[in-house]
Amino acid sequence: MRKEPLSFVLIALAAGFWCGVMYAPAPAGAASKEIIQLQQDVSRLIDSEHALQSSVEQKHAVLKTLLEQSVDNVNKLNTGMGGLTQAMQQVQANTGSRLDAMGTQLQAMVDNLDELKSRVGKLNQQMADSQSALQSIDAKLGGGAPGLPQPPTPTGQTGAPAGGQGAAAAAAPPTPLPPPSADVLYASARRDFDTGKPDLARQEFSDYLKYYPESDLAGNAQFYLGEISYAQGNYQDAVAAYDRVLLDYPKSFKLAPARLKKGMALLELGQQAAAIRALREVAQKHPGTDEARRANAKLHELAMGKP
Repeated sequence: MRKEPLSFVLIALAAGFWCGVMYAPAPAGAASKEIIQLQQDVSRLIDSEHALQSSVEQKHAVLKTLLEQSVDNVNKLNTGMGGLTQAMQQVQANTGSRLDAMGTQLQAMVDNLDELKSRVGKLNQQMADSQSALQSIDAKLGGGAPGLPQPPTPTGQTGAPAGGQGAAAAAAPPTPLPPPSADVLYASARRDFDTGKPDLARQEFSDYLKYYPESDLAGNAQFYLGEISYAQGNYQDAVAAYDRVLLDYPKSFKLAPARLKKGMALLELGQQAAAIRALREVAQKHPGTDEARRANAKLHELAMGKP
């Protein structure tokens, strides 16, 4: 408010009126009353102007105080939101780590269960074969089929057989050793993988796929070849190994883990669009699994802009 100009206007009006009254041809008594009335009016106007100015100043101070309090509240709210956001990010990070640990433990349990199922199936097959052989023996014994007599072995003879047969046998190349059984080879590969011998485990898993490509655990062996490449930072080889699980072993126990780890390997390669597609396939094709939960958590992190 500009107090001085208004006061000057009022004073000027009063002075003009005073001069008019002084020089007007009115009676002296009437002029004195009008001057007094004018002075009173001017005084009231000045008092009103002072009261208005004081009220405006008070309201301005109140508004200023309220504005300062609002700014402080906004700053406190921003600080609280920042702390809450940081806490949420920490919770998400801890949750992701726990999910990864749980996924690793669950994967080991599933692997052991897969191996147990495979071994039980093979034991059942061996029992069936043994039962069939016993039935065949029983049938032969029941039919009274005589056994063929074995030729007697001459006593007191040493050395190789006579003639050129001994020389031919000595010159023959040694017979290659048969590969270890599927159970022994797979168990050895898993043991070397779990104890930090990736190169030896890679060779053993490759041998398993070479000798037993149609076994129930062939898809598992292919998956672990991808895991070895992933752990060694060979993400391109890991993606190729996981793709082979998905393409060559459609009934494998490792389809969901292979899709999940393929998406993670693609992220490491910087192929985010392809990684997002792979992670979404995990959630779509394997709903309710631990891999689907981990894929959804990673997709949420990517949506939040986290690496």
